[in-house]
Amino acid sequence: MQFSQRLDRFGAEVFSSLNAKRLKLEAEGRTIYNLSVGTPDFAPYDHVVQALRDAAADPAQWKYSLGDLPELKQAVCDYYERRFGVEGITPDMVASCNGTQEGVGHLGLALLDPGDTVLVPDPCYPVFEAGVKIADGELAYYPLNAEHDFLPYVAGIDPEVADRAKYMIVSLPANPVGSVGTPELYEEIIAFAREHDLIIVHDNAYSDIVFDGPRGGSFLSYPGALEVGVEFFSLSKSFNVTGARIGFLVGRADVVAAFAKLRSQIDFGMFFPIQKAAIAALTGPLDEVENQRLKYQERRDALCDGLEAIGWERPNAHGSMFVWVKLPGGRTDSMAFCEELMERAGVVVTPGASFGPHGEGYVRMALVLPPDGLRAAVAAIEAAGIR
Repeated sequence: MQFSQRLDRFGAEVFSSLNAKRLKLEAEGRTIYNLSVGTPDFAPYDHVVQALRDAAADPAQWKYSLGDLPELKQAVCDYYERRFGVEGITPDMVASCNGTQEGVGHLGLALLDPGDTVLVPDPCYPVFEAGVKIADGELAYYPLNAEHDFLPYVAGIDPEVADRAKYMIVSLPANPVGSVGTPELYEEIIAFAREHDLIIVHDNAYSDIVFDGPRGGSFLSYPGALEVGVEFFSLSKSFNVTGARIGFLVGRADVVAAFAKLRSQIDFGMFFPIQKAAIAALTGPLDEVENQRLKYQERRDALCDGLEAIGWERPNAHGSMFVWVKLPGGRTDSMAFCEELMERAGVVVTPGASFGPHGEGYVRMALVLPPDGLRAAVAAIEAAGIR
């Protein structure tokens, strides 16, 4: 059978060889510190789990939902005002999705015609690229590099490319580079969108994992943002419900409506018990979310302080559950370094090159072990003499 040529747009799975090597080392009895996958190791909150259990016990909740419950949409509106100080979000500005991965993956099908251009950060979360490719769009990269603190530098984007672009993806706090936006940057991005008549699509999956300063916020809280943009908002990392796939597109009503129309053709709506769990998360207390942020900061400190102490350059790590680490000792091949690090120290990380060309020369490490586990991983690196 001849399969779709569309599949040729996607490269080979870069993690397969690393995973095979990890399994081999584990079978040999080696101690492995797996910092490659960004799945929280914290438990979901009791009131969220209980809401799902209660709903799942009702047979009526096992039918097609055929859309979002009105109380779920209202809960998102109220949460945006309570948590982010964003007023004016109404139910028609909210649509659910099965997590940011699925949402970004399908957004291009709603917004793009073949050949339309999208501005995408480099390095970036891989689905930002994949969603454009699925929709037959054209990728235009803008770099995130050390010179500009791994933040978008809109002044460096070619104006002609910006004029062609249908939308621009911005992700802050950023996976994989760990940078956090500033009010000044968001103001620049909003002005840039107006100047070039494009939509901003902001990924806000890590709004509650921000270090060393004010709490994380929302792009939509800045003046003019609701006129030029939308935001993917996820419960996965804040509430430790990654497997439940609870996400939303929030913002400009016409963009949200187009997205919801597309999704109505491929999905029968979010499972009712998951909607009930989402409502419990959005309307419940947030003290555990803040306590968890502080725990992530302890992990960040343990890992970054440790790597710096053994002679590595201090990683970029201001937000998200990842740190962005420059390869030590003048190395330049991130995949080769991942293999070396696993073989010699038992530490599994993700090659920066898998996130885009500007990711080469770096690796991503996930804060998925407690501080003692991260310190042990650093000790294993030091014992292996990797500098």
